Amino acid sequence: MATIDRHATALALAHALSAAERGLAVIPLSRTKLPAFRSPHHEQPEPNPCHGECGRPGHGVYDASTDPRRIRELFTAAPWATGYGIACGLPPHHLIGIDLDTKSGTDAPAALRELALRHLFTIPATVVVATPSGGRHIWLAGPPDTVVPNSAGRLAPGIDIRGAGGYLVGPGSRTEHGVYSTVADTAHLPPASCPPALLRLLTPPPPPRTHRLALPQASAPRGHGLVQFVLAAHEGQRNTRLFWAACRAYENGIGESLAEELIDAALQVGLTEREARSTIASAERLTGHA
Repeated sequence: MATIDRHATALALAHALSAAERGLAVIPLSRTKLPAFRSPHHEQPEPNPCHGECGRPGHGVYDASTDPRRIRELFTAAPWATGYGIACGLPPHHLIGIDLDTKSGTDAPAALRELALRHLFTIPATVVVATPSGGRHIWLAGPPDTVVPNSAGRLAPGIDIRGAGGYLVGPGSRTEHGVYSTVADTAHLPPASCPPALLRLLTPPPPPRTHRLALPQASAPRGHGLVQFVLAAHEGQRNTRLFWAACRAYENGIGESLAEELIDAALQVGLTEREARSTIASAERLTGHA
């Protein structure tokens, strides 16, 4: 294990607590930028769908919290942590991270400017974090009813997206390559709303519509769209879509009544009942309804 740098850990904790005061859920990170805790289930022969129900840390962004007491507990249990991660997609900001990389030799800022010109959007004044390698993380706020998936290079070479289930390295974090810091004059800003044209580029296209005979019917029941959102999931999206649909349901006061329908939808797209119920329970806990 690396030598414990208690000063760096104390600074990281202070920055993490400050971020939590702004409504940003955080987890401790090691110098490698990975979560400080290894999964408590890593020795099990089969993947474990636990998202923290076991009560032990080591579940990545599912450990993220805005509770100062919980954050202190996590950092106390991980004295080797020298940074913190900010979970994306969670309320109140539903954070989206635009990661402009410079290590690959591509000009990611120029690629983003070209996209903005082509699709007629501008990046608003918002939080920008400088990385030790010279890159930039642009923070944007997404709408609560939209899931932005993580991606690497899909938008353009050198541009990675941090969305649902992902995290951004927080400013003030110290890694083996250096310190992350907020760009001057942006630290006081809230995450600005993601431009609609950019948001359309970041979200997966809707599933193709099937032609059905139109029949008179009552208006769709509340939560119907969330269930359909899960049913439209492809492999690799299923758990993420279920988790964020469940979060939205609990935030809107229909989580308990919609849970079984969401589970049924998850089973139809290939999740096991155990995985589905575990994901629903995680959403219930993270939204404060457990």
